[in-house]
Amino acid sequence: MSWLEPDPFLRGTAWRDGDRVVRADPADLDRLPWDVAERAALPIGVRVEFLAQPGTSAVELRYRAAVPPAGDALGALRHVFALWQDGRCVREVCAEPAEEATVRLRLPPGGGEFTVHLPEAQAPVVRGVRGVGGALTPAPARPRWLVHGDSITEGWWSTRPAHAWPAAAGRALGLDPVNLGYAGGARGELVLAEHLARLPGDLITLAFGTNCWDRVPATPAWLHATVRSFVGLVRRGHPRTPILLVSPVLRPAAEHTRNALGATLTELRRAMERAGRELAAEGDRHLTVLPGRPLLRPEHLADGLHPDDTGHAALAEAVTKALSHHGRPGPAGDALGRSPSRAPRLPSPHD
Repeated sequence: MSWLEPDPFLRGTAWRDGDRVVRADPADLDRLPWDVAERAALPIGVRVEFLAQPGTSAVELRYRAAVPPAGDALGALRHVFALWQDGRCVREVCAEPAEEATVRLRLPPGGGEFTVHLPEAQAPVVRGVRGVGGALTPAPARPRWLVHGDSITEGWWSTRPAHAWPAAAGRALGLDPVNLGYAGGARGELVLAEHLARLPGDLITLAFGTNCWDRVPATPAWLHATVRSFVGLVRRGHPRTPILLVSPVLRPAAEHTRNALGATLTELRRAMERAGRELAAEGDRHLTVLPGRPLLRPEHLADGLHPDDTGHAALAEAVTKALSHHGRPGPAGDALGRSPSRAPRLPSPHD
């Protein structure tokens, strides 16, 4: 079989920068903090999804990726490709690290719909897709879910990209999650709100705030005003799109400890939730607040801040439940119940 163009098979995509899928508008990077721009270059959450005809024995991906440095103890795990079907992992392949290579994943018999999760940290660029022994077609488009957050949203301390809470909740809800989590970032950067406003999406989740405690310290009044401004900017592009606002999850060291400006995470969380509830009371009927503090317990935290796989699963379950009661897009339409005229397009760098 000849190689197929990868674009129709890619999911979880935001912008393009040449042949790379990136997570911030490459035409607007100069207004972003350097750490956010750096994290946005990684294709977190990008997947290959396809339908395989019965008799197709394998899928091959031709790709380009970074090679781990010599002596990296986890180097072999940096190029893990995971094949999922029906909500479970059916196979993993550890490819030999190489700048350009082809990986083959054997498919179970019978064909069907499959997802391949890529080795995100090595910034892979898929350059071709093909089936072995049968044809592949792109999987059907699903409602597009924009998920903005910090390192927890990005998936830190989950053992595989597929275990991060946006990926797990997306599977449960039948959505196409676009992971816009930035480790160390998501501090209420209003430029990112403008980026979100320009991205096509059927559903939006905003899950930030913990980095406003210490990385760039904030006061409750500042965060309250910033949340209102952030949502307001997003609403310029998504006036009726359902938004779920998730306040910071448990962080034991910060709950009652004052930051450089005298604020505890508990106070910041309350300010964020108050801002969301005020906006809803003022007429934003498509905005819902999910308090983050009750969602995790100390045993869910791998390092006192980031959840482990069990914690990511707990977050996914809570978000799934919240979205199920809050305008989740159906498979035959968008969040407002309209039939889609076409699948969401991938914005160009100049959109």
